[in-house]
Amino acid sequence: MRDHQTWLQLSIDDRRRAEKIVAALHELGCDEPQSWAESEISENIPQLARYRFLHTVWPQMIDSWRDGIDNIPAARRVVDSGAGADDVTQLARAVAYETVFAMLCHLEDGESAGALPGWALNEVGAAGHPTGRRLGTLHEDLLTLDPSGQDGQDLWT
Repeated sequence: MRDHQTWLQLSIDDRRRAEKIVAALHELGCDEPQSWAESEISENIPQLARYRFLHTVWPQMIDSWRDGIDNIPAARRVVDSGAGADDVTQLARAVAYETVFAMLCHLEDGESAGALPGWALNEVGAAGHPTGRRLGTLHEDLLTLDPSGQDGQDLWT
């Protein structure tokens, strides 16, 4: 809800819902909570659930490799052979990023095929019941949620 005019156009229920979404996004550390909330309200996209899911990906699955190469014998051997530890760490983080990106894209390809089942990542409410809204196109926002603010550019330099 970028401007006052947008807020005025919302119903009272949507305005309350938007305020809760903005507060939750702000608490999670979102830099642009109003933009995400506006999208959730106007487009019925589960942006709070998408943000909550994605904002943990970088620290848990990509940046965790900053300290993780010591646990991998092959990585230790590469460093012992003369490669820089920072380069090996950057390689591990880049591979982790590419793997996460590919998995997020793969989640989109879960349509059932004939008699075979498919898959989907769906939002659930606070009580754990499905809301019927799908968390789609997660890969599109992965770079923008890099906590360093560099949109992953440090992975490729």
